[in-house]
Amino acid sequence: MTQRTWRIGLTGGIGSGKSTVAGFLARRGAAVIDADAISRSLTAPGGRAMGAIALNFGDDMLSPDGALNRQAMRERIFRDPNAKRQLEHIIHPLVSQITTEQAQAAVQSGHRVLVFDVPLLVESGERWRQQVDRVIVVDCDTETQRQRVMARSGLTSEEVEGIMAHQASRSQRLACADAVLFNQGLCLNDLDTQVAQLVADFGL
Repeated sequence: MTQRTWRIGLTGGIGSGKSTVAGFLARRGAAVIDADAISRSLTAPGGRAMGAIALNFGDDMLSPDGALNRQAMRERIFRDPNAKRQLEHIIHPLVSQITTEQAQAAVQSGHRVLVFDVPLLVESGERWRQQVDRVIVVDCDTETQRQRVMARSGLTSEEVEGIMAHQASRSQRLACADAVLFNQGLCLNDLDTQVAQLVADFGL
């Protein structure tokens, strides 16, 4: 009998510990496909999106090394609300394409658990929900999120609040969860133990 392949969506608010959990899952044999890293690679020097961005927005959106000039793009989006939609129309299909390529490569190399690390999984509505078998949410209270992000990034409390305001609320994420890893007051070993119990359900 062929062992099934599990497709797991992993998400969590900023400061929740999602990246740490992704690392634990990878060490236990899952193939982690990082949507944020894919998106960043598209607008790096020589990235797959840069030709279309230059064509649609002009060469002044390119930095000298051929990457996206993020400051110029932010200013353009601030002036023109349609620019954000234009950019998303370029980026989103490419993220989907590369995600599919990486997933296929992982299955071909023998992985039976694919973890899609998607920070904005809940915010994307049904787009991601339809592509995964289970959604795992890494959770902690909002004050813990704020303190962790301030400690690691040097941002002010107000700046962190601003970032969190653009993400789904804690209750919205929990409502989408098939499983929750409650990452508060835990040492790394305890968190890893939670991860181990969870992935046992998927044959890891």
